[in-house]
Parts: sequence; structure tokens; C-alpha cells
Amino acid sequence: MSLRRVGVLLGKELVRGPRNFIFIFALVVPVVLSLFLSLLFGTFFSGKPKLGVADAGSSQLVTQAQALDSIIVNEYGSDAALRQAVESGVVDMGLVLPVGFDTAVQTGESVEISAYIWGESLLKDRAILATSMAVWIRAIAGQEKPVEIVATTLGDETAVPWEDRLLPFIVLLTIMIGGIMVPATSLVDEKMKRTLTAITTTPASVGEVYLAKGLLGVILGVVMGVIILAMNRAFGSQPLLLVGLLAMGGTMASAFGILLGMLLKDINSLFATIKGIGILLYAPAIVYMFPSLPEWVGRIFPTYYVIGPIMDVTQQGASFAEIAPDVAILMAIILLLVGIIALLARRARQGGALAVA
Repeated sequence: MSLRRVGVLLGKELVRGPRNFIFIFALVVPVVLSLFLSLLFGTFFSGKPKLGVADAGSSQLVTQAQALDSIIVNEYGSDAALRQAVESGVVDMGLVLPVGFDTAVQTGESVEISAYIWGESLLKDRAILATSMAVWIRAIAGQEKPVEIVATTLGDETAVPWEDRLLPFIVLLTIMIGGIMVPATSLVDEKMKRTLTAITTTPASVGEVYLAKGLLGVILGVVMGVIILAMNRAFGSQPLLLVGLLAMGGTMASAFGILLGMLLKDINSLFATIKGIGILLYAPAIVYMFPSLPEWVGRIFPTYYVIGPIMDVTQQGASFAEIAPDVAILMAIILLLVGIIALLARRARQGGALAVA
């Protein structure tokens, strides 16, 4: 096998890629879907914690909060309206400030205010708002805060925000489209046009052709995976580990795509097959959407070992040691797929079955 020939073949795949609908599809769909969901949940353009205030006495606290660009402040005319806003997730936290709040704080009197917390708000947003409130109150009082905040959580405090639930699906979709669809359609198209046999009459071998097409799928999976994670502010603190996991996931997807391209004879059969096994590919992402489902259900499906480690690193800050067992299983799946491809390629070479009869 010549790496130079593989590079030449890969270059040709990259040049022809923009003319292929599936290639464009793999680039555009994950980005559009991610943008749509971010806009739907209001996280793409702001990404800021949202504070709601029902102020009965024109407190300086509201003025200080509005002066910060890092926090969105909404004012409400009553306690009931504020509660409704928190319950519906319009704001992450709501404060009810009584009449004479500033005066009581400045004179050192003990004063109680009510705080409502949306159960699905992010912990980082709660921390930012709580810390900011302490700073504002000290600024008003000129001393340590003489205020007791009574917090009431509204909604399901164990719930996972939907943008976090849907991220595994978007990442898995990104890897699967680039890794499976692009190499598979390219290979089937070569067979239908009877150009695969022509290529292999040159010094290039079947293995080099397969490797070049597979590398294109891996590159697309890694590049688009990085873009999607960056767009969703989920790249975490271990970028090299994440890139490695994306590369492994892309390798598994590309190997499966090459296998489908070898076994199927036309595009219609390919699309029908991918449509039929769609639930098997994306089942682990569905488990992430509904945290009440037991994790072992997702582990039944091979693609869990692609998305599981990635989500552990991005959402939980897991180290390589913690995800090593899942990575080992993913490596075993990749080796199995590569072994099957090698066996089929050998048989195809012996039987001359590289093109559609």
C-alpha cells in the first residue's frame, strides 16, 4: 500500500466532494440543525443567565444588574408574574424585592427576600446569579450582606435542559452522516458508473481506494464534530482527547459506510438500508434525551461507544482513564469492521467482483 497514492485519491475525493449532494448535506445539516435548536432554546445568541425581578421600591440592585452585559434582566410588576416567568423558564432566577429594601440593607436591618429558581436552569447560571447578587447587596449596604435569601425551586430540579439532551443526537448525527453516508455513496456511485474497476487497473489497489474514501469520512466527522461542539460551547477542557474520540467515532462510521458501499449495488438500496437501521444508529442519543431511561439500554447499541465517551468528557469532564473501557470496546468494533472489509475485499479481488454486473 502506497501512502502517496492514498493521498492522491483522497485529494480527488476532496475535489469532487462539493459536487456531491451528500457531501454538502453532511456539511450543512448538522450546522443548520444546531442553529435551529439553539435559537429554539434561546442559547445561541445570548448564552447569558437570565434574572427576573419584581421590585416594589426602585432598588439600586436592579440598576446594578442592568449595568452588567453578562446578565439579562427582566422586570415584572408582581410576584405572580415573576413566578410564572420562572416556572416557564423565561428566566433562570427571580427575585422579589420589598418596599424599603435598600434602606433596610443600608441601616443594617435584617431583611428577607424571596428567590425563585427555575429547576432546569444550568448550575453555572445559578452560580453566576448568586455571586452577582452577593456583590450587589454588599455594594448597597457597604458591608457584609445582612440579608437572608429564601430560595424556592420551581419545576423539576433534576431535569436536564433540552439543549443538553439533544446535543448527543446532533453530534452523533454529524459523525454518522459524514462517516457513513459520504464514503458509502461515493463507493456505490463508483460501482454504478463502473469507474471502480477502471481505478483498480491503475497501480492503485482496492485497499487504497477504500482507505481514501474512509479517510474522507473521518475528516468530515472530526471537522464537523469540532464545529458542532464549539457552537454549543461544549468543547470542554480536554480538546485533544475530544478530537481523538471524534476521530475514532469517524473511523467506526467510515468503516461501516465502506462496508455498506461494498455490499449494496445502488443508491436506492443504500438509502433504504440506512433508513431501516436508523433507529439502531441513533438509539443511544434517544436514551440521552430521556434521562429516566436506564443507561444500559444505550450500551446495547454499538454507536453508544462513540457518543458515550464524548458526552462524558464534554458534560462531566471525564478523564481518559474513566472512559477507557468504552474506548476499548469502540476499538474492538473498529477492528471487527476493518477485518470484515479486508475479508470481503480479498474475495472481491479473487472473484473480480468490483463493479456492478
